[in-house]
Amino acid sequence: MASPTSGGEREKLVSKLPAPLRQALKVRAAQLSTDVQDAVTDGIQAWRAHPEPLPTVDTAGAESFGTWLPEGLYDAFKQDCVTREVSYIQGLAQAVALWLAQNPVGDEAAPTRRIIVCNQKGGVGKTAVTAGLAQALAEDPSELTPAEKPSELTDEPGDAASMAEVAARLGLRVLMVDYDPQGHLSHQLGLKAIPAGADSLITHMLNREQAKTPLLDLTVAIDEARFGDRLRILPAAFDAFLLDSGLTMFRGPRHAALERALAQLEEHFDVIVIDCPPSLGLAMDAAIYYSRRRDGEKPGSSGLVITVEAEDTSAQAYGMLINQVGSLTSDYEIEVEQLGLVVNKYDSRRGYIATSSLDKWRSLGSPSVLAVIGDLKEQREAVRLQRALLAYAPESDQAKHMRTIARRLT
Repeated sequence: MASPTSGGEREKLVSKLPAPLRQALKVRAAQLSTDVQDAVTDGIQAWRAHPEPLPTVDTAGAESFGTWLPEGLYDAFKQDCVTREVSYIQGLAQAVALWLAQNPVGDEAAPTRRIIVCNQKGGVGKTAVTAGLAQALAEDPSELTPAEKPSELTDEPGDAASMAEVAARLGLRVLMVDYDPQGHLSHQLGLKAIPAGADSLITHMLNREQAKTPLLDLTVAIDEARFGDRLRILPAAFDAFLLDSGLTMFRGPRHAALERALAQLEEHFDVIVIDCPPSLGLAMDAAIYYSRRRDGEKPGSSGLVITVEAEDTSAQAYGMLINQVGSLTSDYEIEVEQLGLVVNKYDSRRGYIATSSLDKWRSLGSPSVLAVIGDLKEQREAVRLQRALLAYAPESDQAKHMRTIARRLT
């Protein structure tokens, strides 16, 4: 289809584009040394010329987007959207996605992984697993001493080559997000919650247009030599307990509010690990949705790590969480992966309830049990001292288990 774009004049395109797609467009244009406006122009022209209908793009959380197009192209594009019975937002998203597909780059960086540590039940150790996993992902494995390396993997037959491959994928830029109103993750690392009314993750979720401080400026580096400058935390907000009620009045798509806020951080981190509240509310819906498998993302990259204990109430809470996941995946036609279970604070001396519960967790098969962590003292000591576990007790069994989890998730 011909397009009246031969003139040198340009006109403003004003529409909306999902944040992840906007970020991918910006990064790819920079990689290919082209202007965003030229990339969008090429994408729209390719979209108009495409003979078959294109797949629907998830436009949840789409935000204002503007660029310049050759004179006449915008009107022609809008008319084509009417003819194809798609919204302008959907048409633009399809055009950008098509341009990205038609303009790959070599050795393209994988999308930021999103790991959600969750369970509806409180007190199972979600915060400890969030912190330990993030620390293990940020460590440089080449600097670990033999006493710090986990034995669970190195003892497996033929594991040397695979361990070397996995090690090459660690030492990552990692962000911990304290998404729990109780703020335990922040407190354990010596940080205070962001005061009510100040810019925070919550304000960026509910009133992003009014927020003055970029989220990246709110993150805090974990000052431990073994993590280099690769590990940071976004502290809890004092008014986070109002998030669910705020989301009920949110004008945009509530399930995409967390993704909308964190999209601005993704280019700065390889992995984002989120410590979730013991809740099944709207805030948890947003976290689960954020963990969904994105288009083109490899299986096992993002999803849920579920912390449980070897007792019956954890099993009941797990069932409630899975029901919530099932509802969301059905409602929004998304795929949410359960990356694995962490059985925490295990003590076989508690008898039949503990041992039989552990057997049941293992018998699930999928999701698999990533680690069984004992109720040991080092984690409690690290919390008392407000230090990272893997810096305070790098040779402890708990630290080794965290490294095992990290390796099994890479």
